[in-house]
Amino acid sequence: MTRAHRNVNIAAVIVPFVAFVAAVPMLWNELVGWTDLALLAIFYFLTAFGITVGFHRLLTHRAFATHKPTEYLFAILGSMAVEGPVIGWVTDHRRHHAHADEEGDPHSPHVGHGEGVLGALRGLWHAHVGWLVRDHPTAAGAEKYAPDLLEDRGMRIISKLFPLLVLLGLMVPFALGWLITGELIGGLTALIWAGLIRVFMVHHVTFSINSICHFFGRRRFETDDESTNVFWLAIPTLGESWHHNHHAFPRSASHGLRWWEVDVGGLGIRAMRRLGLAWNVVRITPERQQARLAGASERGAEQAV
Repeated sequence: MTRAHRNVNIAAVIVPFVAFVAAVPMLWNELVGWTDLALLAIFYFLTAFGITVGFHRLLTHRAFATHKPTEYLFAILGSMAVEGPVIGWVTDHRRHHAHADEEGDPHSPHVGHGEGVLGALRGLWHAHVGWLVRDHPTAAGAEKYAPDLLEDRGMRIISKLFPLLVLLGLMVPFALGWLITGELIGGLTALIWAGLIRVFMVHHVTFSINSICHFFGRRRFETDDESTNVFWLAIPTLGESWHHNHHAFPRSASHGLRWWEVDVGGLGIRAMRRLGLAWNVVRITPERQQARLAGASERGAEQAV
């Protein structure tokens, strides 16, 4: 990791956090309006959906197929979440699955952090944000883990345009806030809330999958890692916190495998399929789930619909 890359990662975490701290008195002093909150909700959903459904389920795991323009739109929206260029994000996540909670996992809270309470705290810190500024000198890169994206000229362009897409993700809320309110202050408060605060929220909700969902929660399938399901994170993560389900069946388009496991991302993919925007949607049959529950060897095939 270059010094510039490390500094960008630090800034991407710290600046939204500072904006969040500064925005608290703004909310108390009523310097935030319904326009700011509405734009915050809209841009939170769009960029979180870009990460959850786009970067993760579509581009990393190929849980469904869609048209190329839709793939590129997801890659753009995910980039606006400011979690790194699309090819780097996919590379890191595929590496995580290849070495989950073992040496080589870029953000495991369980490897190399010591014993006891202090070791657990160090591990949680590393899994949440520490890994973003830590070198992985022996880790293989995109040539091994994301060759399909490297071969896609459109994805290479979007990945290189990451800084501009970050700026776009901040300037669009600013422009909309100014346009809707007719005042510069409306644009500035929209920039803070739907831009910086939104980035802060999406970051730490996403980072919680690496930390909380590998440390606390429930398990029901046989897996070789420490992944867990955390119900109270299901809605803000758009279903990503059914993380143990995901590690048991990585290609499943739905991470919520029971009727009560709320999975907004999975519902979004179902809606796309009905609109003709998604096909070859991978689902896990009840029989295959039962086999994994029973501890039997995994059998059966993913059924594409």
